[in-house]
Amino acid sequence: MLTTAYLAYVLACTAIIIVPGPTVTIIIANSLRYGPRAGLLNVVGTQLGLLVWLTIAILGLSAIIHSLGFWYDLIRLAGAGYLVWLGFKLWRSRGAMLLGDAPPPRGGFVAQGFFVILSNPKVLIVFGALIPQFADPNMEFTRQVIWLGMTFMALATLLDGFYALLAGQLRTALSQTRLRWIELGSGTFLMAGGLWLALKVI
Repeated sequence: MLTTAYLAYVLACTAIIIVPGPTVTIIIANSLRYGPRAGLLNVVGTQLGLLVWLTIAILGLSAIIHSLGFWYDLIRLAGAGYLVWLGFKLWRSRGAMLLGDAPPPRGGFVAQGFFVILSNPKVLIVFGALIPQFADPNMEFTRQVIWLGMTFMALATLLDGFYALLAGQLRTALSQTRLRWIELGSGTFLMAGGLWLALKVI
């Protein structure tokens, strides 16, 4: 792959990752509520989920989606429902991000990050559209998918980890009112992502 094409891909991935979406939203919310360790555990879960997406992309994303048929739609709708449910919980939180002793999510932060990334609409864009667009048709496709996928994972680790650490540092400096606005904004992002995923025709 040409260096210029690879740099363009890195910039595109960076733009996709830093724009708030379901993954960034849940990492920030948990880091504010439980501390940076919770957000970093979310990042571990998202990386495990990205490995699943990378494997699917290597095997042939479009072919697998078409072969699953009804089951893929069921999985997609379940993921969409999970995002909407997380967003609704943040809407009802009423400033509970300040309560560090609040119970963690069932299954832990790693599992939560894993399930959120599996249903993240942005990942569908990366593995379904962005990577094939930057793959050179004159070179071996699988090796390019692995390289581009691992690049996205590395960038996601760095940027999502930065979000977790930054939010963890800010948790003691934010007022109750500001945290409440963050909860409302985060909940809106999650519910919007869930609705987009539910209504999207693959």
